[in-house]
Amino acid sequence: MSSEKSLRQLYAEMQEQRSRTMPPEELRINVNQRRLLVETADRSRFVKAGDRLEPFSLPEVDGGRITLDGLLAKGPAVLIFFRFAGCPACNIALPYYQRELFPPLHDLGVALVAISPQVQERLVEIKRRHHLDFSVATDVGNTLAKDLGITYSYDQPSRELALFKGVNMGEVTGTGTWELPMPTVLVVDQDRTVRFVDVSPDWLDRTEAAPVLDAVRALVAETV
Repeated sequence: MSSEKSLRQLYAEMQEQRSRTMPPEELRINVNQRRLLVETADRSRFVKAGDRLEPFSLPEVDGGRITLDGLLAKGPAVLIFFRFAGCPACNIALPYYQRELFPPLHDLGVALVAISPQVQERLVEIKRRHHLDFSVATDVGNTLAKDLGITYSYDQPSRELALFKGVNMGEVTGTGTWELPMPTVLVVDQDRTVRFVDVSPDWLDRTEAAPVLDAVRALVAETV
């Protein structure tokens, strides 16, 4: 069993530090935005286990394209949706998945790809920073995330605070909008059927590696 900290522990530490260092009004707006997303998310729209994905093709940040058929060519695949390269929570989650998820998936021959709407030339930063061995791809226009029902937009207080600090999310991502995907993990079988899904409206409550690996191992065992 890994001795590394869980995502829950890492985010608890992050929040504890924020409570000591972030201006109270900024912290309040951040907490309220996450609470609002949890309370108002339309879960009926979320992708569900048993849904069948349509084929897709996404640009990978290192060049070339990632296709669903290509990901599934040799077995199941794991898709991780995240917000953008500068997102503090994403810079905790993706290195965690590199440590805890990628190696066992690689050993099982299962593809892993992380997906964000941010444009390639800006998204590549997070792959470089953390030396990620898995693919990172751009969901242009949030097209795939919208099809999966997992997008959201900044609430007004969060948008006003960002603009006050000189941050326009549409410019940061290169999308021109304030729309982002909720952190989501999918396990997809070779028939393009979703076998496991976890959507996190609160971006500080993300999927741990263990349930993903359990789902993948169960799926692989079915084909042996």
